[in-house]
Amino acid sequence: MFLLARIVRLVTLVVVAFIVAGIVLHLLDANSGNAIVSFVYDVAGWLVTPFKNVFSPSGAHARIAANWGLAAVVYAIAGALIAGLLGRAGAMSLGGRGRARAV
Repeated sequence: MFLLARIVRLVTLVVVAFIVAGIVLHLLDANSGNAIVSFVYDVAGWLVTPFKNVFSPSGAHARIAANWGLAAVVYAIAGALIAGLLGRAGAMSLGGRGRARAV
């Protein structure tokens, strides 16, 4: 279970990193014709699809920062909760002995 908790943390980190990178690139008006920028926009845009138009500020930058920022926070909290539950389940399966440590 500990390995699974680490995998969830890693996936959460990658998801949040893509969203935050997308926010920063939008705020800096990065060239969407660039292959890397386009890739980040595509991945981040897909990840934030459930959060589109939650907030409707007047400017495009503010709208993206608010909606995509909400998505990053929700993914971070959900990932931390799931990883924490998996870590506790792993500790419980050891019978409260804690994690075995190499000497």
